[in-house]
Amino acid sequence: MQENTMEKPTFTFQPTPEDISTQTGAVMVELVKVTKIYPPDVVALRNVSFTARRGEIIFLTGASGAGKSTLLKLLCRQERPTKGLIEINGTDINKLKSAATQRLRQNIGVAYQDFRLLPRQSVYQNIAMAMEVQFKSVKEIRQRVTELLDKLSLIEKRNKPAGKLSRGEQQRVVIARAVANAPPLLLADEPTGNLDSNTTLLVMGLFHELNESGSAIIIATHDKSIYEGSNHRQFELHQGEITQIT
Repeated sequence: MQENTMEKPTFTFQPTPEDISTQTGAVMVELVKVTKIYPPDVVALRNVSFTARRGEIIFLTGASGAGKSTLLKLLCRQERPTKGLIEINGTDINKLKSAATQRLRQNIGVAYQDFRLLPRQSVYQNIAMAMEVQFKSVKEIRQRVTELLDKLSLIEKRNKPAGKLSRGEQQRVVIARAVANAPPLLLADEPTGNLDSNTTLLVMGLFHELNESGSAIIIATHDKSIYEGSNHRQFELHQGEITQIT
């Protein structure tokens, strides 16, 4: 196994007090009475209030169409709420201008349910791109990507085009890309949906490692095996409304 190169994550999209940006337990995500309505009158989320702290893993459960993916899209500002407040690291993200929004997204890792890989680029290139946009050194990128490929049993797929992989392999590449920069906030939408039990353990091990470094992780999932019996908080979404289960 490669040496762990993960550093403690910090937000850089806006100056913040050091104790807020690095202290485990500080509020990372806060939603207050957030509603999202898609035209003409489809209510995806209704009066959702929700808090996630540094060093916390949170599971979002609920049936398809309950609003899990919409909530994650709001947090990385792919969507905007119809009403309500969304703060990331103490900043109202609805007030961010374009440049600040881009900096915000560079500090949030997202494992998309629909993958969004570049199919003609290699596995290595797809993961490395996440680090290149943050101007990491070639040596650092090579070391980190190799480490992730090793941990997710993808070493032999290193130079293979992403479009030639199985869905389970593509999902692991997406996860590797999302965690490459050890982001302060990780959003994962059904991250184990195409994985067998052994590979699920690899992915969750990687998530727990990132979490132990101080990151907040929010996972939308149908997979009971990754949260049943854990001591992490679980929220259920039902018809756009949220309830804390544990």
